[in-house]
Amino acid sequence: MRRLRNVKIVATLGPASETYDMIRGLHEAGADVFRLNMSHGSHDEIREKHRIIRQVEKDLQSPIAILADLQGPKLRVGVFANGEEELVEGAKFRLDLDPAEGDINRVCLPHPEIFAALKDGANLLVNDGKIRLQVESCGADFANCVVTTGGTISNRKGVNVPDVVLPLAALSEKDRDDLEFVCGLGVDWLALSFVQRPEDVEEARGLAQGRAAILSKIEKPAAVESFDAILKASDGIMVARGDLGVELPVSAVPPIQKRLVRKCRAVAKPVIVATQMLESMIESPMPTRAEVSDVATAIYEGSDAIMLSAESAAGAYPIEAVTTMNNVAIEVESDPTYREIIEASRTQPRSGVADAIVAAAREIAETTEVAAICCFSQSGTTALLIARERPRVPIIAMTSMRGTSRRLALSWGTNCVIVSDVSRFKMAVVASARAARELGYATNDDQIVVTAGLPFNVPGTTNILRVAPCDERLIFNMEEE
Repeated sequence: MRRLRNVKIVATLGPASETYDMIRGLHEAGADVFRLNMSHGSHDEIREKHRIIRQVEKDLQSPIAILADLQGPKLRVGVFANGEEELVEGAKFRLDLDPAEGDINRVCLPHPEIFAALKDGANLLVNDGKIRLQVESCGADFANCVVTTGGTISNRKGVNVPDVVLPLAALSEKDRDDLEFVCGLGVDWLALSFVQRPEDVEEARGLAQGRAAILSKIEKPAAVESFDAILKASDGIMVARGDLGVELPVSAVPPIQKRLVRKCRAVAKPVIVATQMLESMIESPMPTRAEVSDVATAIYEGSDAIMLSAESAAGAYPIEAVTTMNNVAIEVESDPTYREIIEASRTQPRSGVADAIVAAAREIAETTEVAAICCFSQSGTTALLIARERPRVPIIAMTSMRGTSRRLALSWGTNCVIVSDVSRFKMAVVASARAARELGYATNDDQIVVTAGLPFNVPGTTNILRVAPCDERLIFNMEEE
């Protein structure tokens, strides 16, 4: 399905978007990737959503990526005898391992790992940071705190610990079960929550065993500090601004977002900007001006994808939210300033042959009348390298691997076409010309750039570039390869 913009849209599925008609409508409105939130829904419900997505993909002949977002460990306080208590600034409050019901003075925090890592002066944030506690003294089973920001604390509210690296694995037992289940279904991407270190990513990769690409959610200060190592270990990144904005000052999030997006682009790995992008559209058919500016900023920065959460999962206007994102993207990408920003932030080509080939393809497209860049890419690496260049013309990724075509649905500007294996470069050019014409990017009178690797079907061998006509008669008149 041809898009009129390059940035991709991720839509989360939920109670508001679980039927065939709605999921098809979301894809037709602009959703390129569907997110399955493993924090909600049974395995049977997830399986049914997966089935519907694949049916929509088949019916529309349009590759769709499925992203399974693992819940990660959830840190929560226990329950209160009265259901809730009002904590006042300056008051003392104790967290401990005692399972007894809480009161105005204390509550259970059933996570010994937190107490093992706490230090005097550390901060604990409860209920998305609405309540802040500072540790005055602590031990293996308790933390005596002072309330620095008061508020209502109630049963099982979440706890964030921003100041320390917690000795917790990113994968809980539930996550391990969910990972195996969704990999068995055939999802394309796994989003890993609670990442603190690259070892968390490697653990998930070992369990996935190549069945899905690994996308790390950056939502903790420790992940920001170790970002370079986490990026190296990951196939993609999500800037999860919700928890990041709880554990860090909200003013710190925009520059972090910009920095992480640029680092991802420099190494040709997809990056999603997520959380509260069109939050008001959960209840309103129109977004706020600030939300539109937020979406536009992520696009100007060069993000591969922008994401809807509750807006499409539980909101009253899921299709309108996707349509809004799509329209904002088209408007931004048609702005000359967008192209100036994208080209000014382009990194220098690396020293490898593939890097030189894709840089040359982009330069040719910018200096000659070329309608599209077509690349043969079995693993998807060459397509990602071309996407890193952010060329002015469409990218058409040709692959015989359906899984590759789906994963690339998350990558900036990449249009995927499933083709049969080819053994000669001339037939690769013919297939590219046909795809460019059928997708509406070129006519017989146009030229395209074709990149491939010889020998064919061997990952990592991109070593040839050809400017070719789209007229097949002219292609067959070319000197035999």
